[in-house]
Amino acid sequence: MIMWNIPNIITILRILLIPLFVAAFYMQAEFNKSLAAALFTIAALSDWADGYLARRLNCVTPFGTFLDPVADKLIVVVALVMLVEEHSSVWIAVPSMIIIGREIIISGLREWMSSIGLSKIVEVSLIGKIKTWMQMISIIILMLSNEEHLLLMNSGLLILYISAVLALYSMSVYVLLAWNATKNSFY
Repeated sequence: MIMWNIPNIITILRILLIPLFVAAFYMQAEFNKSLAAALFTIAALSDWADGYLARRLNCVTPFGTFLDPVADKLIVVVALVMLVEEHSSVWIAVPSMIIIGREIIISGLREWMSSIGLSKIVEVSLIGKIKTWMQMISIIILMLSNEEHLLLMNSGLLILYISAVLALYSMSVYVLLAWNATKNSFY
């Protein structure tokens, strides 16, 4: 049974915001990217709000613990795919592939570690949270920028590359922790 509490409702609303975000991004209006960036910003802030409220109100649930990172990954991956399509640039495609690939690897790693009773080994770390926020900030900046706003575009790209490096670093930390915890079971 789903625990219907405020943090979980916020997380579910963040997922339901994704189709509106996509529609805003592709609608034929002058303000479409600004609206999409605003919706993405609301989603990013709701990520902080649901976690804060879950801890503050002491209503952390297994459902919320599972769904919150899924909601983050969904909206980030959707946004990165749209930005790659929009800009048709290797400079956005490469860090996006790194970020998306990392999320697939870590999701599989977490599922495997959970199946063998070692889910605590790969819990979300501070570096993972920083990576997520850097991704969200870069996505907002890149949505608001274009070739005419080169400084804004380059700032967004720089932050995206930093988040891709953090993604690789955090992935290597998680994989190493998992390897050390399970290396005897491989022999």
